[in-house]
Amino acid sequence: MTEGVGIDIVSNERIRNLYERFGEKFLRKIFTENEINYCFNYSDPIPHLAGRFAAKEAVIKALGKPEGLTLKNIEIINNKKGMPQVLLRKRLDENFNFLITISHEKTHTVAFAILMRT
Repeated sequence: MTEGVGIDIVSNERIRNLYERFGEKFLRKIFTENEINYCFNYSDPIPHLAGRFAAKEAVIKALGKPEGLTLKNIEIINNKKGMPQVLLRKRLDENFNFLITISHEKTHTVAFAILMRT
């Protein structure tokens, strides 16, 4: 049963500026080691970092912005087919799954999340 939806759009330039300004500090505050490694496998990691950032924001919105859930508590990974999936690193009291998609354009990246109660 669908319980929530979330969407987020982020400027790739905003993420680039944050990375250029704060470097590793920015990365370590927002992203997991797996996410950083994944994004930096690309010649330009910025759109991929933006995608992970937008996906995390979309997940928080789909959950109704629960108290204490931070961006770092949400990990966006890819399954064997390359589809993004959500791993919550903070246990919440309810059982649910997510459907999530990420789309990149030259200047912006968007992510959409659907919360499914189990």
